[in-house]
Amino acid sequence: MKESTTGLKTIERAFEILELLKDEKEVGVAELSRKIDLPKSTVHDYLRTLTSIGYVINDDGRYRLGFRLLEFGGQMKYRNRLFHIAKPELERIVENTGEIASANIEERGRFVILHAEHSAESLKLGIYPGITIPIHTHAAGKVMLANYPEDRRDRIIEEHDLVAMTDHTITDRDELCDELKKIKEQGYAVDWNEQVVGMGVVAAPVEVDDQVIGSLGVVCPTDRLRDEEYRAELAREVQKSANIVSVNYQYSP
Repeated sequence: MKESTTGLKTIERAFEILELLKDEKEVGVAELSRKIDLPKSTVHDYLRTLTSIGYVINDDGRYRLGFRLLEFGGQMKYRNRLFHIAKPELERIVENTGEIASANIEERGRFVILHAEHSAESLKLGIYPGITIPIHTHAAGKVMLANYPEDRRDRIIEEHDLVAMTDHTITDRDELCDELKKIKEQGYAVDWNEQVVGMGVVAAPVEVDDQVIGSLGVVCPTDRLRDEEYRAELAREVQKSANIVSVNYQYSP
């Protein structure tokens, strides 16, 4: 049992280092040692091992993530059926609106962007596949929560703190549940400034056999989304595409 626990802790430490490298872009041994409170010799051993297998690159004593990790993420996305089915519809949304369009999933109670399409005029938010955020802070996450079975929804809310990403994020459970009820009734979700100030989102669920497998979202500046007519237009676009994706997911080869 002791060996198993030690081995698991070693893996946790290795991934903790990878997470820090993701956030810091590149870092030296001494700096990393301070951040994770480990001796420099131990940190160096981890980095040397991760470098030898290609997950970390050593540039003259500064360490960064290697592109081998991109292979894993890319493969995961291209294996995903929702990505392939949703991509043409995301392209159509972008062509019609000029905004960012994304296909999204939930994993372990977190909101994950599976794929995003952009235009030259869309917001530059650094949205990329694999980025995860608290599910209650984003319309495309809330629209999934709203359509989950009650026990699954409650479990996710209980296991994840309702953290505030901005001053506009809903952090009260009763208020969130009231909004989720409204979202389910109207068939789509809208929010602005809850995840990023200045960003608004309209989203609809992708359902297959009465089960939500993901969502489609349209991201635009808050000021544009406050316009009721434009908001309704985006809601129609995203609902139309979500319905097409739902049908194609079931029947396309």
